Amino acid sequence: MYELPKKYDLIVIGSGHAGVEAALAATRLGCSTLLLTQNLDTVAQMSCNPAIGGLAKGHIVREIDALGGAMGVNADATGIQFRMLNRTKGPSVRAPRAQCDKKAYQFRMKAVLERAPGLDLKQATVSRIRTNQGCVAGVETDIGLAISARTIVVTSGTFLRGLLHVGENSKPGGRMADTSSGLSGSLKELGFEVGRFKTGTPCRISSRSVDFSRCERQTGDDPPPRFSFLPLSDPPIGDIFTLNRHMFHMEQLPCWLTHTTAQTHEIIRQNLHRSPLYSGRIQGTGPRYCPSIEDKIVKFAGKRSHQVFLEPEGRHTEEFYVNGLSTSLPYDVQVELIQSIPGLERAELMRPGYAVEYDFFPPTQLHLTLETKLVEGLYFAGQVNGTSGYEEAAAQGLIAGANAALKVRKGPPFIISRREAYIGVLIDDLTTNGTDEPYRMFTSRAEERLSLRQDNADQRLTQRAFEIGLIDQERHAVFSKKMVALEALRKSIETVKVAGKSVSALLKMADFRLATLPPEVRELASPELWELVETDLKYEGYVRRQAGQNEKLARGGARPIPSDIDYDQIRGLRLETRQKLAAARPDSIGQAGRLSGITPADLSIISIWLEKNPVSYADRPQDGAFS
Repeated sequence: MYELPKKYDLIVIGSGHAGVEAALAATRLGCSTLLLTQNLDTVAQMSCNPAIGGLAKGHIVREIDALGGAMGVNADATGIQFRMLNRTKGPSVRAPRAQCDKKAYQFRMKAVLERAPGLDLKQATVSRIRTNQGCVAGVETDIGLAISARTIVVTSGTFLRGLLHVGENSKPGGRMADTSSGLSGSLKELGFEVGRFKTGTPCRISSRSVDFSRCERQTGDDPPPRFSFLPLSDPPIGDIFTLNRHMFHMEQLPCWLTHTTAQTHEIIRQNLHRSPLYSGRIQGTGPRYCPSIEDKIVKFAGKRSHQVFLEPEGRHTEEFYVNGLSTSLPYDVQVELIQSIPGLERAELMRPGYAVEYDFFPPTQLHLTLETKLVEGLYFAGQVNGTSGYEEAAAQGLIAGANAALKVRKGPPFIISRREAYIGVLIDDLTTNGTDEPYRMFTSRAEERLSLRQDNADQRLTQRAFEIGLIDQERHAVFSKKMVALEALRKSIETVKVAGKSVSALLKMADFRLATLPPEVRELASPELWELVETDLKYEGYVRRQAGQNEKLARGGARPIPSDIDYDQIRGLRLETRQKLAAARPDSIGQAGRLSGITPADLSIISIWLEKNPVSYADRPQDGAFS
């Protein structure tokens, strides 16, 4: 065994989205950091859809950026289509999403890592975690290299005993054309509980074989919404962000919409016995909210068609991602079902869809810092904690990397509460409740979702990031300048009057339009600041009401739930909620809230229903559990 002479403060295992943010967070806090990856050519690889953001996920990316992370800047720089989802709905559920150039995103992020001071990158497969008296001591690789470290962050994603499935064929791997990792065996020896999950991806097709005239064109927003709070007009903020001023994108590229057909569904039904998901060869639990097309056809048998989005993978490739058709069916069946879809009658597969099973570690084995309870100095982040999605992984990586660095510096832990951010909701849900299926973020998971908007993430988190060193003086100066201007605008609108009314009163009116204000009033601030102030004023009543409901819900945790309640009668509950509550039969609201996947919104709906139905349940004699 060869011992590397250099000793590191922190080693990050894995270079996916969690590993990237963990390594960069640690270096920003001054720690000597080593990032180990099985393949330096796949750093920040977008293994599935090359898209960043989306519902609730876009909130997380803006929070990552507010904390000094790299994901938002990188998506802005390499995006090929940008949209603000739910634009016609309330501001709390609006979320940015960007389709990115897959290779540009990956190469640019690798450049950021290579230029980060205090960070080394090495290609190596870690086979064992070294410990000494219950604390981490370093790692060993599969080629006999030992490296010492004071802390370690494991972000190995789907590579832990990864097993790929295409029809009747299976082979080891965490991603097609990549190998798997046996590191979970070492962690199991240390006493960690191990679970098994499954995920999958659709095929990729050549755009030259698509008849786009039979598809519906989907264009991006103009101007494109951005993830980063860094203004483009300012000078570069630190070496890591220099590339932010050299955006790669020019014109946006369109995506396309088509649908499955009755023929598609019949092809799948006839070949279910050949799917590893239905033949019993796959044992891991898959993601509920990103099901395979086989699952969609079986579980939603009455649905006549499903949407299929054709999304370009980059500016310099003809590959298109077939969003909505994740599958592990055999290759010949994939060709047949793809060619049964309008516009894809002559489609050529460039890569088949596949499923992957992998090990994860139930996250109740972690502290809120994402440090493990069993081994001091060892942290887990990303899909190894049972989550799905680039954004959820990146958020965990940032928090784990920051806390590992703070441990080295003997500083206090960095913990974000669920009232402060979706990142806080994510980590609290995982470490408190665990998860029995791949965890995905939704706005309904947050009690304070009306306050946790994507447009105010910097106001919630950037000062905290500055206080521990995650952002530097230059970036903090940009933030402070914005906050001074925002506060000045808030004060001004209380005194400035238009047609006898204060501007603050006008902004609260539902039908008010900023364009109706005189130009000299509009010039008090930028459109961005006006939108922030207007949103705060219009929704302050709703925010107060939500806070009251949350307080009432917290007090009502002991409220009993009748054992024979029919959850199907309660309108507004999601299918997942009904299924989990019917299976667990919790005795109280508090007990229901501790079930994985049950959201604050679910509990509120149940509480309101019980209040409105006292005769049916609350007033009748209860069984022994409630006496």
